[in-house]
Amino acid sequence: MRSILTLGKRIAEAVAVMLFLAMFSIFLLQVFTRYVLNHPLGWTIEVCLILYIWLVFWTAAFLLQESEHVTFSMLSEAVSPAKRRIFMIIGSLCLMVGFGSALPTVVDYVDFMQIESAPITQIPLSYVYAIFPVFLLAVTLRSLLRLISLIRQRPVARPAKPAVPATGPDKLSSSDQHEVMSK
Repeated sequence: MRSILTLGKRIAEAVAVMLFLAMFSIFLLQVFTRYVLNHPLGWTIEVCLILYIWLVFWTAAFLLQESEHVTFSMLSEAVSPAKRRIFMIIGSLCLMVGFGSALPTVVDYVDFMQIESAPITQIPLSYVYAIFPVFLLAVTLRSLLRLISLIRQRPVARPAKPAVPATGPDKLSSSDQHEVMSK
């Protein structure tokens, strides 16, 4: 199972790298044609935007760990581990239900967008936004897996405090310095 997950992650990373390289190459082409040849290509900006949309949602769906997403954890960090676990269960349920219930409507809307196309490249907007249902499905499944994991596990402990505060070791009290030195 781990080898399948590792292979899947490697494939997701390769796709993200290809998307980024394509976007960056097209961006460089735009700079070259605009400032060196003095003849800008209109399609390059549009393709860069499309690739950027795909890159952001692909990466968020398959590569970012939960700890790398933006979170508002001030309240959950102020409570006991048992209450924190309840907050995490509620949060996972909300994501799963919200994104899962939006999925059919989003798929229908993306399918509807095939009647529209990008102004310059004429790429159907259903292709441009096809990554969004994939993102919703991935987040829904990840929320379900997290919910199962939270229900099966003991309460999550608070993250360990760093041994040396950001202000540096010279700002530590003598007892804190002794504790750091003994580690």
